[in-house]
Amino acid sequence: MKRHYDIEKDMRYLQLLANTFPTIAEASTEIINLQAILNLPKATEHFLADIHGEYEAFQHILKNASGNIKRKVNELFGTTLRESEKRELCTLIYYPEQKLSLVKASEEDIDDWYHITLHHLVAVCRDVSSKYTRSKVRKSLPADFSYIIQELLHERTEDTNKTAYINVIVDTIIATGRADDFIIAISNVIQRLAIDRLHLLGDIYDRGPGAHRIMDMLATYHHWDITWGNHDVIWMGAAAGNEACICSVIRLSLRYANLTTLEEGYGINLVPLATFAMDVYADDPCAEFVPKLSGGADHIDEKTLRLTAKMHKAIAVMEFKLEAQLYAKHPNWNMQDRRLLDFIDYEKGTIRLEGKEYKLSSCQFPTIDPQHPDVLTPEEHDLISKLHHSFTVSEKLYKHIRLMLAHGCMYGIYNDNLLFHASVPLDGQGKLKAVETLPGHRSSGLELMTDIGQLIRTAFQSDSNPVEKDYATDYFLYLWCGPDSPLFDKSKMATFERYFIKEKETHEEKKGNYFLFRDNEDVCDYIMDAFHVTGANRHIINGHVPVKVGKGENPIKANGKLMVIDGGFSQAYHKETGIAGYTLVYHSRGFQLVQHEPFTSTEDAIQRGTDIKSTTQIVEMSSHRMLVADTDKGHELNAQIEDLEELLFAYRHGYINENDGRK
Repeated sequence: MKRHYDIEKDMRYLQLLANTFPTIAEASTEIINLQAILNLPKATEHFLADIHGEYEAFQHILKNASGNIKRKVNELFGTTLRESEKRELCTLIYYPEQKLSLVKASEEDIDDWYHITLHHLVAVCRDVSSKYTRSKVRKSLPADFSYIIQELLHERTEDTNKTAYINVIVDTIIATGRADDFIIAISNVIQRLAIDRLHLLGDIYDRGPGAHRIMDMLATYHHWDITWGNHDVIWMGAAAGNEACICSVIRLSLRYANLTTLEEGYGINLVPLATFAMDVYADDPCAEFVPKLSGGADHIDEKTLRLTAKMHKAIAVMEFKLEAQLYAKHPNWNMQDRRLLDFIDYEKGTIRLEGKEYKLSSCQFPTIDPQHPDVLTPEEHDLISKLHHSFTVSEKLYKHIRLMLAHGCMYGIYNDNLLFHASVPLDGQGKLKAVETLPGHRSSGLELMTDIGQLIRTAFQSDSNPVEKDYATDYFLYLWCGPDSPLFDKSKMATFERYFIKEKETHEEKKGNYFLFRDNEDVCDYIMDAFHVTGANRHIINGHVPVKVGKGENPIKANGKLMVIDGGFSQAYHKETGIAGYTLVYHSRGFQLVQHEPFTSTEDAIQRGTDIKSTTQIVEMSSHRMLVADTDKGHELNAQIEDLEELLFAYRHGYINENDGRK
C-alpha cells in the first residue's frame, strides 16, 4: 500500500478517479471485476502481412478466422454431423446473407432447418465467446438481438429446467419471421469474437484489385493496427502530392493491368494519361510495358493491352524524370547514381552502369531531351498537374490515408512481439546503423522509426512548417526505394533495368544487412533490447520479402525468435512462393502459423462450400495456458488495480470522502 506522502502527491489523480468510483463499494467491485478478468484465457491475435489488394482472400480469412471457426465446428460436432453438414454450417457463418438465399431456394422444410441451424449457431457462438467477459460479449452484440443472444449463450440446453425456455425462444424467432436476421446477426458475432485483434504488417496496396475495399472493411473492423509497408507509403506520398509517388502508383497499377482501385475506388481520372500516351507513343509497340496478367485481368482484349502498355511507358518515363529531380534536390539521399536517364547514350541506344555498357532493349524516348533528360515536356507538365489534382482532391483516398495514420506507425510492440514491415537498418557488423532523415539529423533503431513516423505525419498536418512539410512530402520517395529506408533496405530498386536491359546482372537488388543477419539469434536479441522488448518469449515479426516455401525456405528464423509472414497473398507471387499467404495466430496456448493455399473465389465458397485449404505449423507452445494477466492488457489492468487500491486507502483513511469525491 502507498505511504502517506504518496497519497498527497497523487491527490489530484485520486479525486478524478473518485468521480468514477465514488464509494468504497464501487471501487471494491471494480477491483474484483479486474482481478477476475486477469484470470481469463488470453484473447486470440492474428498477424497478416502483404495483402496487396487481394480483398476476397483477405475477407475470407477474416471470416473463417484463419480456419479457427472450422476447427471449432469440427470439435463441437465431431461425428454428430456429416462433413457436408459441417461445411454448410461454416459457409453459413462466413457468408450468412448469400448462403441463406441458396438454402431457402432448396430446403423443403425451412422451419425445421431454421430450428436445427439456430441451435448449432448458438453452440458455436457460446464456444468462441467463452474466453471473454459477459460485458465484452454484450458490447459485441447487435442491439436488436442483444438480450436474446445473451439468454441463449448463458443457458445450457442440458439443464432440463431451461430446455423448454430455450426452445420457445428459438421457436418464437422463427414464428416472428426474424430467423434470417438472427442468423446474420449471430454469424457476424461469431466472426467478431473469433479474432480479438488483427495486426497488419504492411502493404495493403498494389498488385491486387481491392485495396480500397480492404480499407473500407477495416474502417468498420473492431480492433486492428498496422505497421506501414513501402507500398502503403507510396500511396501516402501520392495522396500528399508527391508527383514521383503519383507516377509510381499509376505505373504499378498499369503493370498489373489493375486500374480498379485507382478509377473505381478513388475516382482518379486516367483519361488525360490515355490521350497523352496514344498521341506520343502512337508508333511505339511498347513491348517492354505489356502488363503482367493474373487472376481477373486475363480477359483483357488486345486493343486494351496495347493502350495499357502505352500508358504504362508514358507514366514510367515521367516517373524516372521526377525521381531524378528529387535525387538532385536532395543530395543527402546519396541516390545520384539512380538518375539513370543521364547515363544513356541516346544515339547508340546504350547505357553505362557501374563502368559497364549495356544495350537498351528500346531507345524510343520521344519526350526526352538528351541534353536535359530529367526535364518534363510542357505536355507532361500539364498531365502531371491534372493527375496531381485528381489524387489530392480524392475524398475517399484522403479518408483511407487518414485511417492508416490513425491505426498505424512504423513499428509496434504487442505482448512482447516487435512488429515492423521490412527491416531495421544494420551495419556490416550487425549493429544499428544511423540513417539521415532530416538533413543533418541521423538516428538509428527505435529513434529512427519514431523520427520517420513523425516525418510521415508532418506531410499531412495543416500546422506543419512549410519547409518541413515540403521535405516530408518528398521523403516518401526515399522511403519507397531508398537504400537505407527501413521499408525497403535494398541496394536499389531496379525498375528501369527490368524494363530496358536484358542482362539479369543489372536486375539484382542486393538486400541490406538486416536480411543477412536476421537468422542470427544474438542480433535478434540485440534489436529487441534496443526497442525495449522484454519477456522470456519475445519475437520479431516481419513481412515484406516473400518466403519461398516451394524452394524450401522456412519462415521461422533465428531459432524461433524471428518470423517472416509474407507468404505471397498476391496472385502475382503464387508461382514464386508456392503458397498464398500466412496467418500467424497467437492464442492462449501459443503461436501457430497457418499456411494458406490459393483462394478460388467468394462465389465458390458460397455455392460449393469451398474453403481456403490451410496447413498449420506449431511455432511455439506455452508450458501453461496464457491468461490476460500475462499480456499487455494484464499489465494495464494490474496498474488500474493498484490505483483503485490506493483510492480505497484514501477513502478509509479520510483523505477523500465517499460519494462526492471531495475531502
